[in-house]
Amino acid sequence: MMFSKKGKLKKEFDEQFVALMKETKKEWQQAQIIEDYLNDYDLDAVAKRKMAESIHFYLYKEARIRNVILK
Repeated sequence: MMFSKKGKLKKEFDEQFVALMKETKKEWQQAQIIEDYLNDYDLDAVAKRKMAESIHFYLYKEARIRNVILK
């Protein structure tokens, strides 16, 4: 009984993790688009893009450790 619950929990948290990764990827892409549209060099836009990028790659690294498969 306990082993089946563990697999169910892993599957549930993997789904949440994948949803979070997709959300952070979308935020990163939006930050890139905003930075491309700006004519001047804006440090705030660059900082937001780098922050979104680092969050996404941190989650990507965590997904590799957890053996989460993205579909």
